[in-house]
Amino acid sequence: MEKLKKRWNIESNWSVVAIFIVFAINGSFAAWVAKPITEFIGLDKETISGFIYWPLRILLIFPVYQLTLPIVGWIFGQFKFFWAFEKKFLSRLGLGFLFKNED
Repeated sequence: MEKLKKRWNIESNWSVVAIFIVFAINGSFAAWVAKPITEFIGLDKETISGFIYWPLRILLIFPVYQLTLPIVGWIFGQFKFFWAFEKKFLSRLGLGFLFKNED
């Protein structure tokens, strides 16, 4: 726990636990939200191959996950951590231009 607290620049054990909870809840939430979206756009695992369905579904879950992570983090009082996490992660994907005016 101490290594994570130092690496993430947080001070309490509760924050580490809350961060783990947020990652877990948000992963499940993003998968749950992606299901009706896949149905709405006509992706159904019974009508198309699983080799096509699952990669497309994962590609859909990814942006849903990124959009909801700061929101779920906010609910657990960890918005600051997750907002910084999102900016760093998206910058590594080449989307850092989205946050240039913010700093």
